[in-house]
Order: sequence, then C-alpha cells, then structure tokens
Amino acid sequence: MFWFGWGALTGAVTATLVALVAGWFTHRRIVQLERRARSAERLAELGTLTGGLAHEIKNPLSTVQLNLQLLAEDLDPEHPGTQRVKNRLATVHRETSRLRDILDDFLRYAGQLELHRNPVDLNELLAELVDFFSPQASLQRVQLRLRKHEPGPLVANVDAKLIKQTLLNLMLNALQAMSARGGDLILSATRDSDHARIDVIDTGTGIPPEALGKIFDAYYSTKKGGTGLGLAMSRRIILEHGGTLTARSEPGKGTDFTLRVPLNT
Repeated sequence: MFWFGWGALTGAVTATLVALVAGWFTHRRIVQLERRARSAERLAELGTLTGGLAHEIKNPLSTVQLNLQLLAEDLDPEHPGTQRVKNRLATVHRETSRLRDILDDFLRYAGQLELHRNPVDLNELLAELVDFFSPQASLQRVQLRLRKHEPGPLVANVDAKLIKQTLLNLMLNALQAMSARGGDLILSATRDSDHARIDVIDTGTGIPPEALGKIFDAYYSTKKGGTGLGLAMSRRIILEHGGTLTARSEPGKGTDFTLRVPLNT
C-alpha cells in the first residue's frame, strides 16, 4: 500500500513538472511571437515613414533642378565668369539627378511588390531577351548565347515583366564585369526537379570571396555611382515568386547567377 501511494505521488509530481515545463515553453513562445508581431508592426511603420519622407524629398528636388536650369539660361554669355558658373550649376544638377535616382530605387525597393502571374514559357522569354540585348552586347565585344536544355516549353507561373527586369539587371551587371575586354555571356534554362533553373553566366572579372556574401545586401555596391539596390531588388522579386537567387564566382574567370522558380505542375 505504501509503495502504491509513493508511486502515485511520484507520478503526480512528474506530471506536474512536465506540465510546468510545457507551460513555461508555451509562455516563452507566446512572448516571442508577441515581440515579433510588435517588431513587424514597427518595421511596417518605419517603411511607411521612410517612403513618405522619400516622396517629400523628391518634390523639392524637382524644384531645385528646374531652377538650376533657369539660372543657367539667365547667365550672360558675354561675362568672363559665365562658363565657370555654368560648370558648377551642371555639377549641382548632375548630383541632384543622382539623388533623385537613388530615391526612385529606394521607393521601388521599399514599396509593395504586386505580382501579376501568368503561365510563361521561360525559353521564349529568354529568346526575346537575347534578341533585345544582343546589339548592346555586341557593342562591348560580348558574345551573347542561349542554351536550351529542354526541347519543349518550360512553363512557370510568373510575372513576366518582373522576371525580365531581374534578368536584364543580371545581364547588365555581367556586361559591366566584361566591359574592358569583352567575353561570353550565356543564358541557360533547364528543368531542375519541380523548378525551372536559369543561369546567367559571364566570363568577366569575377567577385572576390569577401564580397560574394554581401552582394545581395541593400546598399552594398562595389561599382562607382551604384545605388546598391539592383541585386537586392532582383533577389526580392525572385523570393516573392517562391524561388531563390544565388551566385557563384571565381575571381578572374567569371560569375554564375542562378535563378530558380517553381514550375507549373
């Protein structure tokens, strides 16, 4: 009888401890979720505020640019210092234009991204891009080629305009990496399980290992005058499609950007 009572007591204590531990973990989980919810609300609020601020900055910038143009027109062409003043006004105008471009990129990146999905044959989409981009590539002595590994259509439910925007950005980056010496730019499309895989491969200068892990970060750029939002925006577009965008690179040999999006099933 004693052993029966002791066993029951032990079982009750154990059950109580288990319940307490489970309750503690549940409470901790609830607290974490509440913190995440408050953090998400705060980030959404900051996004709204920064977007509004960017719009407010753009308006006076337009006024500044217009007045710079009017000032340049009002200068006396016979005055010996006119050309020097015009050069300075041109510098200010150029920098305000650059600031406006930065704000435009920020608003596109921070704004809501709406996808207009339709079934798209990615092989046809790539063929259109090659036809469109070939003249620009030829001017920089770059040979643009398309590799199709699938004999039939490669159909995915995507926003064709945004996918083209992403690929064009990657192709422009590739051209800039080969601008000094020319090279090869290859677009490759293939089926990868239940995903479509598109590779944008160049034979450019490559990306240093220390920079490769940062290239998709917002405002990270190694290009002079770059805003650092191009690749960040490209990755965001692909993530919104439920896909991935990654990069492999070898300095001195080139870079391979790999885009994967779900196929229609």
